Amino acid sequence: MRIAILQRDPVQRQTIEKILVLAGHSCVTFDDGLSMSKALARSTVDLLVLDWNGVRLSGVDVLRSVRAVGGDRMPVVFVSSDNSEAAAVRAFAAGVDDYVALPVRPAEFRERISALLRRAYPDRHRVASFDAGPYHFDAHRQLVTLRGEPVQLSGTQYRLASLFFANIGRVMSRDHIFAMVWGREFREFTRTIDSHVSRLRLLLEIDEDSGFRLQPVYKSGYRLLSLHQDDAHIEKAAA
Repeated sequence: MRIAILQRDPVQRQTIEKILVLAGHSCVTFDDGLSMSKALARSTVDLLVLDWNGVRLSGVDVLRSVRAVGGDRMPVVFVSSDNSEAAAVRAFAAGVDDYVALPVRPAEFRERISALLRRAYPDRHRVASFDAGPYHFDAHRQLVTLRGEPVQLSGTQYRLASLFFANIGRVMSRDHIFAMVWGREFREFTRTIDSHVSRLRLLLEIDEDSGFRLQPVYKSGYRLLSLHQDDAHIEKAAA
C-alpha cells in the first residue's frame, strides 16, 4: 500500500517511515501540510499519517481538504506528542480513524495500520486468488485466466493488472501505479505506464465484451470501470 506521512519532527518522520517500509508499504513523506495538500491534489495514496500541528497547514486542515473532495474511504491516523484523552477525542471528532501517541511502538503501530488497511480495502488484502467478471487471478502463480484460458503476462504486467482489478472504480495516479508496480516513486514523466496499460488492454481483452473499461484520467492516471454492476464485486477464492 502507498502511505503519505506528515510529520514536522524529522526523527519521528523517519521512524514512522522505516516502520511502514519494513512492513512492505511504499511511503511518501512531508514536513509541512501545504506541500502534502498540493501533492494529494494530483496524486493518490491508500492511507494518511498526519501530525496534528503541521506547518503552514495542520493535520486537521489536510484531513478536512481530503474529506471534502470525496476521500471518505481513505483511512487517516493522527500521530501526536499529546497523549491526553482530550486530544484523542478532538481527533476522532474531526473524523480520524485512529490516534497514536508519540513515540510510536513499532509492532503496535504496524498492526494498527494493517487493521485499518484491511477494513478500508478488503479486496486488496492479499489472498490466494480472486475473480472479477470473466477473469481469475492466481496470486501464488501470478497467473490470470480469461474465461478459463491462461493469459501470458510478465511479472510487471500481472502486478499492474491485479492493482487495477483490486481497485475497480478508483482513480490510480501515475506515481501511485509506479510505486506499487515498479516499487519506487515516480520521479519524471515517462511513457512506461502508458505503454504497459496499452499492452495490458490487448492481452486481457479489456473491452465491452469483458465487461470492463480501462480509461485514462486527465492529469492523474487511470481507472478501471466495471460496465456491469455485478462485475464490480471481486470474489475471493479459497487458498
